[in-house]
Amino acid sequence: MAYNFDELIERRGTGSYKWDEAPSADVIPLWVADMDFRVAPAIQEALRQRVAHGVFGYTMVDNDYYEAVQSWFLRRHGWTIRREDMLYTSGVVPAMSCVLKALTMPGERVLTLTPAYNCFFSSIRNNGCEVQGCELGIPAAQTAYAVDWEDFERKCADEKTTVFLLCNPHNPTGRVWTREELGRMADICHRHGVAIVSDEIHCELIMPGYKFVPMATVAADAIILNSPSKSFNMAGLQIANIICTDPQLRRRIDRAININEVCDVNPFGPIALKAAYNESEDWIDELCLYLKGNYDTLRQTFAGELPQLPVAELEGTYLVWVDIRPLGISADTLADRLLSDHKVWVNSSVMYGTEGFIRINIACPRSRLTEGLRRLVKGIQEIAATRAV
Repeated sequence: MAYNFDELIERRGTGSYKWDEAPSADVIPLWVADMDFRVAPAIQEALRQRVAHGVFGYTMVDNDYYEAVQSWFLRRHGWTIRREDMLYTSGVVPAMSCVLKALTMPGERVLTLTPAYNCFFSSIRNNGCEVQGCELGIPAAQTAYAVDWEDFERKCADEKTTVFLLCNPHNPTGRVWTREELGRMADICHRHGVAIVSDEIHCELIMPGYKFVPMATVAADAIILNSPSKSFNMAGLQIANIICTDPQLRRRIDRAININEVCDVNPFGPIALKAAYNESEDWIDELCLYLKGNYDTLRQTFAGELPQLPVAELEGTYLVWVDIRPLGISADTLADRLLSDHKVWVNSSVMYGTEGFIRINIACPRSRLTEGLRRLVKGIQEIAATRAV
């Protein structure tokens, strides 16, 4: 079945954080991780039927919900999940905070690969812990980010480091970690008694030629956070899962979920998850191909118009990481000027813990992306010309 990802959908005036937060109506938002595509038809129909019922009381998550999650990850990724290992909650970020509350004591350090999704920093600090960053880099003659293994082991060996918080696939660099890389991470963590927590919210957004590997298939004791929210564009429906095989840790996490009052979900999240995992596999496969076309469009644009700015290889997610250091301008300044003067909104890398990059969300119809890139190129070329004088 062919889906129309080229359709332009008016989202202004719908309470959209991505669109209605913009300072003016002529801004093209290529920032927050939210897609401009309609959800899969099966999800729309399932929600339509639920709305028609007309009663929206407290929600019980039924066996069909767990079976949908189990079936999806077994057939897509070869990962067998036991029903008793699953806990549901309202989102991956609340899940992350609950897991950190259950695993850490204030003053301990949580290791993460930086740059990192900005909520990693806030969740770690909100639990009274310190961020321990291991900076990713691109080795010579390569185009993808890699782990500095000596630094990673050194920081795992720090007696104050008790948890490794992984983003798999990685936001914002677009890496899809290989089984060998995940195995090396797990070996080092196990050697030093560091618990592994893996945020796998982007796990279905994989570019052709790459393969997502669940960390739990490499390290059975890893605690996994996942949700269909990013892949199926349903973040506002607020549903996520925590998978933890250790019963004692799981009880502590369950307690943290209740203490943080994120133990209840709305009537629509479980319905949408089941429709996504049971009926929308062809939709996600077509989406990934469309996103690859968008990425190719961006790469060609930069190669032709801004060849001095390296674009990271996109292996997964729909978030493209661009090196702007050759411009000699701060990321905050560039993002601000692109927004105010050229009406295109991208993310500065400062929020992800590093300087000198921007993040571009390409999950929109290609005509919209093309216009956004036209504005971005014009803005950067003007800034570069001014600085060259």
